[in-house]
Parts: sequence; structure tokens; C-alpha cells
Amino acid sequence: MPVPTPLRAAVIGAGYWGPNLARNFRTSPDWDLVAVCDLDADRARKVVGARSSVDVMTSVPDVLTRDDIDAVAIATPARTHAAIALAALEAGKHVLVEKPLADRSELARSMVARAAELGRVLMVDHTFCYTPVVLKMRELIADGALGDIHFVDSVRINLGLVQPDVDVFWDLAPHDLSILDFILPGGLAPTGVAAQGADPIGAGQPCVGYLTLPLAGGAIAHVHVNWLSPTKIRQMVVGGSRRTLVWDDLNPNQRLTVYDRGVDLGAMSKGSQKLAANVSYRLGDAWAPALPEREALGQMVAELAASIREGRSPRTDGAAGLRVLQVLEATHRSLADGGQLTAVRTSEQEGVFA
Repeated sequence: MPVPTPLRAAVIGAGYWGPNLARNFRTSPDWDLVAVCDLDADRARKVVGARSSVDVMTSVPDVLTRDDIDAVAIATPARTHAAIALAALEAGKHVLVEKPLADRSELARSMVARAAELGRVLMVDHTFCYTPVVLKMRELIADGALGDIHFVDSVRINLGLVQPDVDVFWDLAPHDLSILDFILPGGLAPTGVAAQGADPIGAGQPCVGYLTLPLAGGAIAHVHVNWLSPTKIRQMVVGGSRRTLVWDDLNPNQRLTVYDRGVDLGAMSKGSQKLAANVSYRLGDAWAPALPEREALGQMVAELAASIREGRSPRTDGAAGLRVLQVLEATHRSLADGGQLTAVRTSEQEGVFA
């Protein structure tokens, strides 16, 4: 069946994130926004605007029965994502889902499997992965500019809103985990997860958290998330055998810096009691790559259109969303086990996919 140009989209959910999705579908040359659906018609109408030709709808089944919609973007509470997405896939629609892909990994697995069976695109809105800085990080790592990855240190802290239904890991860590999945060769594949959390204010769930994720080849990633910090920090350091990059999201003048500095370990010589090493320190230049000014969501809806037209998986496909969920669930198990290193239950281990 020929793919229309432009493609036609509907946004389901007009709350916090839906208006941002609707705006980017409306302004994209790849898309026509056909409808905005919300249980609250007035809320949907505010997103659409008084003089718009975009339809306001209040019934998801009515949206899915329309033959003038190629894809739906779901921006509803996480507990509803799987049911709406599966219904949309069955109706022949391509699907974009606000993070998280689902509230449980078994539901996410069913979404991924059904999309593959029906030949539909399933994409998760990991927005940070479409920012110019993260795209450049991915490019530098893929090109080998950093060499072998040795460590990742990520900090995402601020005086944030304490959530009543999720802990700080589920609220903040998906951003960092999705970025790691996007930039690391082979995606997010830790050999385990160790999580420590604290609730010093008595909120009923961790408000401060630390994640340690051993990676293949002896590398390690560390993620610090915190709702209680009076200062806001958004920073990620990725260290490699050749270079190290530092992303400071709160520095608009120089978000990304690449350092040609590090430690070189010479040949090891075996002594009578211990191993001695010839250690040298490399102190090269630091430079800041030029980054274009582009809105991440605009890049994301363009990627959705390209994946549909080209019949391929999007860069942040359903499998990427599932990997993030699997790490979050391992985090929960590690917390319950006193912070012990806990295995990540992957789809392959459970025999879901060949």
C-alpha cells in the first residue's frame, strides 16, 4: 500500500506532553495533524485552537476506526499505554508512545512482538535521543573518536516534584538510561544493576538514588538521580581509551566538550611481590563540536515518518523502550534486595524473541 505524503497523525492525550507532540506534528512537513483526542473535549480544543481544522475527539475507538490516520501518538498515563497501543496496532496504525513504553515489561514485550507481527512501526518518544548534543555523542562514539568506552557518569539532580506514584528512579532515570541505550555500542546491556535509594523526608519511596551498571568489557556506568538537591545539575561524562566527552546540559554556550586527555597504562612487569605499571598522563586539547539548533521533537517526528516510509525500525524503537523498562525493573528488585547486584531479565533470556 502506498505511503501518503504527507503522513496523517492523531495525538491521543492533551495533558502535559500531548500539546508538544501536536505542535510538532502540525509544523512538520512530513505530517498532517488530523485529530487530537482527549476525554476532556475542552482540553483537546485548547490544543487544537479555535480556528483550526484539526478534529477534536473524545473516543479512542473512534480515532482508531478512521481510515485517514496513518499513525497515532499516545501521551496518556503510563498504565494505559499498552492497551491503547495494542488496539492501535490491531487497527493498522503505526504507533508512537510517550515514555515509558508501558508500566510493565511483559506488556512492553507484547507490544513489540505484535508490532513486528503486523509490520507496523512502534516507536518510543525518548526525546533526549533526538537532541543535537546526544546525536553528536552517538556519532563520536560510533566513529571511534573516544576509543573503547571505560566509564559513564551521569548526574540528574534538582529540587524536583516528589511524585506520589513513582520513585525517583522511575521518574528521572529513564532519561539517562534511554541516552545510554542510544549512544553505547550494542545499546543498554548491563551485566547487572545495583541500586541504592534513600527516603530521608518520609515520602514513602526513594527520593535520592544511585544506580551502578557494570558493562561488557570491564566498563561501568553510574547514574545519580535526586529530587532533593537545591542545585540543578544535568551532566554526563563518557570516558574512553582515547578521549572523554562531557555533556553539560545547563551550559548553553558549550553543551558538549571533548577532552583529549586521559591515562595511558604501559606494559606490566611482574615483580617478586606485586605488579608494577608504567603510567603516563595524556594532556591534550579540549574542543567543543559545533551543534545545530534544532528542536528534538521535530527531529523525532521526522524519524517516525522516515521509518514508516523506509519500512525500517526507528532509532528509538519499541525494543529500546523495553530495554529501559527491564533495567528499571531490575532496579526495583535490587532495592528490595538491599542494593545487591541484580540480573536484568532480558527478552532473549525469557525466550520471547528468536
